[in-house]
Amino acid sequence: MNTIDVTMALVVGGLFAIGFYLMLQRSLMRIVLGFILLGHGTNLQLLVAGGTPGRPPVPTGTTEASARTADPLPQAMALTAIVITFGLTAFLMALAYRSWRLSGHDEVHDDVEDRLIGTARERADAGPESGRDEAGPAPDRDDGGTAPGEAR
Repeated sequence: MNTIDVTMALVVGGLFAIGFYLMLQRSLMRIVLGFILLGHGTNLQLLVAGGTPGRPPVPTGTTEASARTADPLPQAMALTAIVITFGLTAFLMALAYRSWRLSGHDEVHDDVEDRLIGTARERADAGPESGRDEAGPAPDRDDGGTAPGEAR
């Protein structure tokens, strides 16, 4: 393993880590920047997977040279990834701009309906609590056998 391979692996890992971190933020611009970093990390990973640079893409006619040709597939996939990343980035930028124009900021709000559905589902999954009976919770009793506030 070359030093360049380790370096590129660390750079790709760093781009993916920062990209995912930015995509988990609430600001739409940070989400777009995180997506851009993920795209750059993917392109770099595809180019590193292509092998050592500088090999000829077309063999010169000898069998030894044909064994050392560059693999064109990672380069083609990187070009495709660049086009897809550019298209999605333009689309996300348009959505972020429209959201900013409509609301005046780029923060993503919580969905109230989603929260209500989630809390209703949590209550239904929890079921009746184990310490409660039909009449409600039992009053706390001190060591005298009476509820707090009752006369003895």
